Amino acid sequence: MITLRQLRYLASLARHRHFGRAADDCAVTQPALSMQIREFERELGVELIERRPNDIALTETGLEVAARAEHILASVRDLVDFARHRDPLSGSLKLGIIPTLAPYLLPRVLPPLQLHYPALALEIRESQTSTLVDELVTGRLDAAMLALPVEGADLDTVALFNDAFLLAVPANDPLHGPITPDDVDRRRLILLEEGHCLRDQALAFCGMARRDLPAGLGATSLTTVMQMVANGFGVTLVPQIAADTELCDRRVRVLRFAAPAPGRTIGLAWRKTSPRRADFEALGGLVQDLIVPALSRHRDTAGAQ
Repeated sequence: MITLRQLRYLASLARHRHFGRAADDCAVTQPALSMQIREFERELGVELIERRPNDIALTETGLEVAARAEHILASVRDLVDFARHRDPLSGSLKLGIIPTLAPYLLPRVLPPLQLHYPALALEIRESQTSTLVDELVTGRLDAAMLALPVEGADLDTVALFNDAFLLAVPANDPLHGPITPDDVDRRRLILLEEGHCLRDQALAFCGMARRDLPAGLGATSLTTVMQMVANGFGVTLVPQIAADTELCDRRVRVLRFAAPAPGRTIGLAWRKTSPRRADFEALGGLVQDLIVPALSRHRDTAGAQ
């Protein structure tokens, strides 16, 4: 009989492409994992793994079986969630969040979340959108907070709040607001590296293709980008939710865009098959109650020109 253990071992091996790392991920010895994979192959009567001296590859059949295994494991996790999580926001919840949101939203949300839901054991996974969506679909995450829309017919989403963009410029920059997209000097635009949705949103807003971006500019964090702006290397788009944290440097000032202002919609995504919709809606409601008024106050009192 095929076992869930074998499915889990194969799925991990497909992700890591290495017996040792897959064994560590599954908290078993490498020989034990290898034995289960061979037993799985005998049970199916097919070769799943192409074994090489210093490497492995999945066969075409192995890739398809691993993909199906991921979906089966996700369904099993949903079944366990249905049985265990009867009280709202209790037990384990694996939440993914994008890097341009996590440092600014989590400090505001985690303390009230812990206060109101003490039985919740929250695990945070910070990564780029494509990784979060993949881990969400395959069941390694329960929900993810990211910029909408997201691709995936197997996902449900709910919009939480709108996050307007501001233009950060050096303090001595002659530009004054409110500004339009045409006022942004594309040659001076500094963006995050490939893979960040904020980069793609900025390029789309400014009407630029990737080939139009000056070579050599790109960073792994918004904080790094802001330091480049502070030191006169260029300008950048910064989400309003990050303004209080990232715009405290006197060497930087921010300009508002004329209406309709650009921005992004932050939302929560989860698998359609998950039985924890009530949990995710409760989490989304808490985020809205905390973040929407704060962003509104910031728009009313901020000194952006």
